[in-house]
Amino acid sequence: MSKNATDSTSPNDSRSTPMSNTESTSAEPPYSVFDHQQRALIVLIISIAATCEAPRFQFSGFASNIYFPALPTIAHDFSISIELINLTVTSYLVFQGLAPSLWGPISDVKGRRVAYCFTFLVFLGACIGLAESKNYATFIVLRCLQSTGSASTIAIGSGVIGDITTRDNRGGFMGIFQAGLLVPVAIGPVIGGALAGSLGWRSIFWFLAIYSGIFLIGLTLLLPETLRSIVGNGSLKPSSLLAKYPLNLYQRSSKTKREFEPTDFDIGTTKKRVDIIGPFRILVSKQAAPIIVYLALYYAVWQMSITAMSSLFEEKYGLNEMEIGLTFIANGVGSMVGTLVTGKILDIDYHRVKTQYEAQTTTDSEQGDSSRTARESDFPLEKARLRLVPIFSGLQGLSIILFGWTIHYPHQLHIAVPIISTFITGWTAISTQSVVTTYLVDIFHDRSAAASASLNLARCLFAAGGTSFVMPMINGIGVGPTFSVCAAVQVVGLLGLVVQWRFGAKWRIEAERKK
Repeated sequence: MSKNATDSTSPNDSRSTPMSNTESTSAEPPYSVFDHQQRALIVLIISIAATCEAPRFQFSGFASNIYFPALPTIAHDFSISIELINLTVTSYLVFQGLAPSLWGPISDVKGRRVAYCFTFLVFLGACIGLAESKNYATFIVLRCLQSTGSASTIAIGSGVIGDITTRDNRGGFMGIFQAGLLVPVAIGPVIGGALAGSLGWRSIFWFLAIYSGIFLIGLTLLLPETLRSIVGNGSLKPSSLLAKYPLNLYQRSSKTKREFEPTDFDIGTTKKRVDIIGPFRILVSKQAAPIIVYLALYYAVWQMSITAMSSLFEEKYGLNEMEIGLTFIANGVGSMVGTLVTGKILDIDYHRVKTQYEAQTTTDSEQGDSSRTARESDFPLEKARLRLVPIFSGLQGLSIILFGWTIHYPHQLHIAVPIISTFITGWTAISTQSVVTTYLVDIFHDRSAAASASLNLARCLFAAGGTSFVMPMINGIGVGPTFSVCAAVQVVGLLGLVVQWRFGAKWRIEAERKK
């Protein structure tokens, strides 16, 4: 594949500099012709799109978080146990894990806009059905359909980020993307609690239907096609009407004035096929599996604590729907703070490691070191991306233990203590997810949506298992012991991170040489 059509796989790629996406004076075309303002608008649009996402990435959107405060009320209306209503969360997570394996590869072949439009249409129809559901069986089936529609917005959004950014600035844009989609983590439960308390729980799904319908119109009008196999760096003129508009408006208004011929980009000499099993191959590949399993375990524990919050705060502290919704704000704010800060740190760390690497290779060149070229292909990406992850892991484990034992003894400690612990959990969990997602997009830059889908599959299936037994486990051994066990599992999960750090570079280079 042409060098210009792919991500910068070398840290010395001149397209990684800030000039590469604006007013490049080099003879080489920029990695993306979208200027800074246009990229900011694109990231804003895909961030809003991801607010409809279920608990992912990291990322609990309106479709899930707005729903948590109403769980006890829905269970009462359908005359079922809280364990059964929690199965709607579990089933949602299962389909959230499976659906991106379809939508991700579609977006990598047919285009980002096509995938977005179809997912939102499915989501909109499911929300209307949920608002009118009359029994538990219908409700749980429609929740699965809703998850199928909403589950891929973050995977597709990660693909868009990969289309328009290089390694040098990807961490910051990924942080902004995830911070925007995390707004519902903070305000979703508040809205859900207010709606459920005043208009009934069905109003939650009418709200989601109206919200997604309005946004689908805005997305169709404002989001350009970015898939590089269709539009190259954004300068190509596709024949499809859906891909052509509004890309042509972006091209005319871009501050990057230079035009490039289609031959400057390798858009593929053979027709690409939708590879549905692609995410599964990434999931089991040795260069990705250890870090994906590690993140899946940490994400599952996070979702277990969030799922249990509504029932625990109602039972232990006697809170109503509105008050339960307010308790979720700390988790949401922590998540937003974490991803914004971590995104900037990722860019800073990458530049620091890159500077050290370039200085070392320059020194070796001056000394006539014949192995310099080999080390250039072995840029320490794992060091640049993953070295902060152990800190986040340790803090998240401590916050989970604090959450469990403070609720275990509700009359000894103020409710503010477990709420503060959810701030720490949200901050560290989403920071870890931001790092791992960026790392996977770096490795699989030509299949970024599929890579994100593979991560999504693992973490959602793990979370589905965790949320299905968290309440029975709490009822059996208590809140404190339950989350102590969860913290112990997280310690074991660190082995995946250790393996990735030790062998990831070797496996990554082997995979690149086979291409």
